[in-house]
Amino acid sequence: MGRTGEVAELMAGLRARRLVTLVGGGGVGKSRLAAETALRAPGEPYEAVYWVPLWSLSGRALFAAAVADACGLADHSAREPAEALGSWIGGRRVLLVLDSCEHVREECAALVEALLDRCPRLVVLATSREPLGPRGERVQRVDPLDPGTDGLELFTERAGAVGVRWTEPGEREAAAAVCRWLEGVPLALELAAGLLREHGVGDLAAGLGRRLDLGGSRDASAGPARHRALVTTIGWSHELCSPAERLLWARMSVFRSHPTPEAVLYVCGGGPLGPTALAAALAGLQEKSIVALGDGRVRMLDTVREYGAMWLAEIGESGAVADRHAGYFSRTTAAADEAWWGPGQQRAYAGLALSHHDLCAALEHLLLTAPEEAMAMAGRLGFFWACCGHLHEAGHYLDEFLQLVSAPAAVQARALWSLGVVRCLQGSYDLAQRLSREAGVVAELAGEGALVADAAYLHGLVLLLRGKPLTALHEADRVLAASIAGPASLARCRLLRVFGLTGSGFLEQARTEAEALRADSVAAGEYWARSYADYQLAVIALYEERAADAAGHARSMLRGKQAIGDAFGLALGLDLLAVAFASQGRGELSACAYGLGHRFWELVGHPQRGTPELGALREQGERSARTQVGDAAYDRAYRRAAAADPHRTLDDMLSESVGERGRGA
Repeated sequence: MGRTGEVAELMAGLRARRLVTLVGGGGVGKSRLAAETALRAPGEPYEAVYWVPLWSLSGRALFAAAVADACGLADHSAREPAEALGSWIGGRRVLLVLDSCEHVREECAALVEALLDRCPRLVVLATSREPLGPRGERVQRVDPLDPGTDGLELFTERAGAVGVRWTEPGEREAAAAVCRWLEGVPLALELAAGLLREHGVGDLAAGLGRRLDLGGSRDASAGPARHRALVTTIGWSHELCSPAERLLWARMSVFRSHPTPEAVLYVCGGGPLGPTALAAALAGLQEKSIVALGDGRVRMLDTVREYGAMWLAEIGESGAVADRHAGYFSRTTAAADEAWWGPGQQRAYAGLALSHHDLCAALEHLLLTAPEEAMAMAGRLGFFWACCGHLHEAGHYLDEFLQLVSAPAAVQARALWSLGVVRCLQGSYDLAQRLSREAGVVAELAGEGALVADAAYLHGLVLLLRGKPLTALHEADRVLAASIAGPASLARCRLLRVFGLTGSGFLEQARTEAEALRADSVAAGEYWARSYADYQLAVIALYEERAADAAGHARSMLRGKQAIGDAFGLALGLDLLAVAFASQGRGELSACAYGLGHRFWELVGHPQRGTPELGALREQGERSARTQVGDAAYDRAYRRAAAADPHRTLDDMLSESVGERGRGA
């Protein structure tokens, strides 16, 4: 609101310079201005716009990985995240928006310089309370709204949202006075509107006048008037809160993501905040615009969160609340691990993804306060994070904890196995094989049959990827014969056996066992093993020249991988679907699937991968599709799919509307 001229100035600045930083105090509207500009940016045109919120970072070690994650890059390579991000952006025309850079300013400056040097068409828009400092930076100051026009309009709109209208004589004038006292600072105006539930607008104007005393009683050391206005408004909102609401506000400042009400109850409860009192306090904070509830999550603005953190330290609860926060997310991770083989699997993947920054904060806190639990939590998270593309984070924590922490054998074995899975998916097969052996030895010492089985699964996976399916099959049989695996480990070893059978040419037996594993997965309500069983059934159907069945299984695999957010699995599944389309004589649709698959391979930072037999199928499918439609038509369809929005195009691909959309474009 009221930023039209500034948006135009910013758009012009982004055309003239490749780095523009919006600079201004807290609550002045930098993020909103950046967001409004980003919404208009695709018309510039940019091929992609990526929004990276940095307020939630709990540490600096994984800064570049966090930026890559926010951009959708689920990198599966062993490269440094900054290198992978630069390679992925490459020569594309991309707008990268880095929001709230002030607490990682040095890291932002270094990453931005490296990316701008490597990516000639990249443009960066940053928001910060001070300039970043790289060469070529253009700084655009963001000032408050004009109190008498845009500020008054915003205040009036927010007042209306809480059911207040200026109907009585003098109310509009009092509202204008509020806007003058608050210097047009947008966040201060929004919080002031929340105060109208407790005060008439006339009382609010008079109260602000007394509190701010801008007539000259404050000296320069008190800071700029607009900073005092925001702090005063937040402070007044705090005063109007009940003791329970203030305590909840302070305790909620520990979160790094948007928590669920259940998380708030567990972490912030205790003492005077029993379940009933906490629910009432949360409702009160919502009424006062301190928090917002939506989509099952509780949201708090960063500036408001900072104030809460200050009070949390003041009352001496920072350590205790951080302990409860870490304990909650450790417990959540353990529950997700327990629910892996069953109907809770999809919910667990989604919940861990939405809580990612809180999980990182919990790991870092536990390393200092309960290192064994830190390693146990990282070990439980490793497989989830590997499947969802957080390989750099998983590798960072697991490697660090294994070097620093002495833990029981079972905890150590799980951490070694999880790190081995990460290194395997990054293509470091020698290291993954060594870790699988170490994990197996330690698991034997611990007497943990499921961990012994998982170590064997990892060893077999490396053998498969190295083109030794028969040896992998023997590894799976050795474990399955010993009957030592739990449900999750058993599913992984059964899948290893199916892959080994297929790669060794025992197709009928492989199909029978894949169908049985898929049926058991469907009955259990899980997706990971089901989708890879579909993968194998699609491969077998292609070998047996059953193209329609292959396409059906490939689609089923893709839906399963969508359900758990596995970009690597989506890339594999699209390659299979492309081969199936080619085998059906649908060359143009095959080209689209190959092009979309290429986009997902870019998202995971790898050329096409998978077990060796997939390579020959890919080549065969591409040759067939090119023959069917001709090289020119194939290349057009491929490029069109590769340049489109990947997730939307995947939805179209699964409903087979992608070809119609492409021809109509």
